[in-house]
Amino acid sequence: MAKRRRGIYLLPNLFTTAALFAGFYSIVAAMNEKFEAAAIAIFVAMVLDGMDGRIARLTNTQSDFGVQYDSLSDMVSFGLAPALVMYQWTLVDMGKLGWLAAFVYAASAALRLARFNTQAGSADKRFFQGLPSPAAAAVLAGMIWVGSSYELAEGATLLVFCFPATILVGILMVSNVRYHSFKQFDLKGRVPFMAVLIVVAVFAFIASEPPLVLFSLAGIYAVSGPVITLAMLRKHRESRKMSENTGSE
Repeated sequence: MAKRRRGIYLLPNLFTTAALFAGFYSIVAAMNEKFEAAAIAIFVAMVLDGMDGRIARLTNTQSDFGVQYDSLSDMVSFGLAPALVMYQWTLVDMGKLGWLAAFVYAASAALRLARFNTQAGSADKRFFQGLPSPAAAAVLAGMIWVGSSYELAEGATLLVFCFPATILVGILMVSNVRYHSFKQFDLKGRVPFMAVLIVVAVFAFIASEPPLVLFSLAGIYAVSGPVITLAMLRKHRESRKMSENTGSE
């Protein structure tokens, strides 16, 4: 009988811990009314969260423990942190409606992560079902970062943008809307030289105005899901009509 090995892989779980730390720091920063730092911390958690899984695959250090730890870290960094930071930034002025909107987002993130974990083995790897929690967090964190940088946290901004956006992003997470996963990109393979230049240009573009660019990219990705889903439904209906017309001839 083979002896069961104890212990965990250190390298990928270090990145997961760092992402968890960034998410926790975001909440602490919001409590101290450092909202710009709180929003940046959420984006830092996104970067670290994107690295831990890839490092685990590249170094062949995947484990069930790492999967569960990553999911719990995501709940803090992309579920609780964005909800609480948004609440502290503007929703607190709405009273009960404000914290209920924040709860809807946090609960949606938990449901989204639970669904992802249970469907990970059978889902189409090319698409996510529902808006991924890091992307949802990027929408709220980007909104907070832009608002803090340009001092937009006023009553009109609160009512028109923040409250409905918090609820809508939460609904998108638990919806059946499809989003590209971009998992088909091979990071280990060779790429043309122009691809490196494009990456450099993207970094320069983000560095030119980080809050506005990152918020815009997150918003575009959030909107892309309904667009892709509607296009796929329309294509499916057209193919269905064509097959029905062919069968009736």
